[in-house]
Parts: sequence; structure tokens; C-alpha cells
Amino acid sequence: SLRRQRQMCIRDRVMQTKKRKPKLMAAVDEDNCTGCQVCVPFCPVDCIEPVSKSKYDNRPIPPVQIRYNECIGCQICARVCTQLTWDAIRMLPISEFEEKYEMTIEG
Repeated sequence: SLRRQRQMCIRDRVMQTKKRKPKLMAAVDEDNCTGCQVCVPFCPVDCIEPVSKSKYDNRPIPPVQIRYNECIGCQICARVCTQLTWDAIRMLPISEFEEKYEMTIEG
């Protein structure tokens, strides 16, 4: 499909590694995420995955999570989530993200 070809072109350009620290970082509100995974195929660097089912024994479908050190801050996942599903992904400025989640993002 045309969408898949576009993703492959972006992925080839990015080459699965970040060249610099992104200005924004995707953050999933796991309590608000339905686990539909509609965002997963849109990620150009393939850094979105379901949370381990063992973390959420009481949920039949676990939410998704971002592998932060692979995220390039492109905002595609947040836009897709907002427009097609549930609005569970927010883009945070990197400094706010690092402070809130107490981690340093590589880049």
C-alpha cells in the first residue's frame, strides 16, 4: 500500500537510530489507552509495543508503550490516536518529559 511504502521510506531515512535528541516525546496515558494498537503501524521507527500482559492482569487488552530511546518525536502516533481512536498519547517537551518520568533520553 502507499502508506506502507511511505513508512518504509521514512524508516529507511531514520535508519532506526536517532541522530539527535527529539524536541518532543510521546507519552502514553496507560489508564486511558484502550490497547487498540491503531498507532503501531503508523510509527516510522517501530517503537510502539503492547505493555506486558503480566503488568495488567485485570485488563483483557493491555495498553501500548513507547520505547523512549527509539522515539524520534514525530507526533504521528499522537495524531493517529487523537483522530482515529481515544486520545491517549500526548507529546511532551523533552525537558518536561524527562522531569516527569525521571529519565534522560539519549540522542
